[in-house]
Amino acid sequence: MNARTFVVALLGIIVGLSSSAHAQEPLEYAYPDISVWTTQRDSDGKLKNPLVKLAKPLFEKAEIPWSAQDYPAKRMFERLRQGTSKFSMLVNAKSALAGCCLLSKQRVAVVEIRMYRRPGSPAVLTKSDLNGKNVITIRGYSYAGWRNYINEPSHNIVNNVAGDHMAAFSMLEAGRADYVLDYAGPAEEVLAAKSMEEDVTFDSVSQTDVFLVLNKKYPNAEQVMAKLETILKTLDTSEFINAPGR
Repeated sequence: MNARTFVVALLGIIVGLSSSAHAQEPLEYAYPDISVWTTQRDSDGKLKNPLVKLAKPLFEKAEIPWSAQDYPAKRMFERLRQGTSKFSMLVNAKSALAGCCLLSKQRVAVVEIRMYRRPGSPAVLTKSDLNGKNVITIRGYSYAGWRNYINEPSHNIVNNVAGDHMAAFSMLEAGRADYVLDYAGPAEEVLAAKSMEEDVTFDSVSQTDVFLVLNKKYPNAEQVMAKLETILKTLDTSEFINAPGR
């Protein structure tokens, strides 16, 4: 090998090492297997998550290889705490993921919980307003602490558990209870598709911010989070997350 060939080969190695050093490690985006956003399902039968759609341009612009996988909530949080899954977009993550993960300063979206009610039923704006009343909830949701309050015997609340969002409003229509506690997005989809015999109204009882979550074990986690936040500011999140109706 002559001197020129050696130099060219050496430069190639240096460039290759430099490129490898700047390549981002692949990460898994873990998200809940139930949706607070929609009742719609994809071709694989999984509930759609608009935040997964938002992740696509976010990671493309950051040049981070990624994949997405849904998990039951308990397992999802375990994977994020262990660093098996490195990323998510969640509400109430600060207490559940304290110490293991970074949270963005900028919110991504807002999750709204509403109390839907039959005509003539008094408004429920706080948890204590529900004391002594009948309510319908949907299996699988914690409702940002509302389910624990509802299940406390001393509050004398009758909880009628529905299997899904459509069943919940069918139960309301049948007079099984005066209230349905539900997330705004799925509820409005059901009400748009279902002809109720009586009009129902609602009160907003909770609005919770969603933040980016990145495990601290991800290489250069703080710099990567700052980069993701900068990119997020350039994206129109309304293209991915539609505000619920009414």
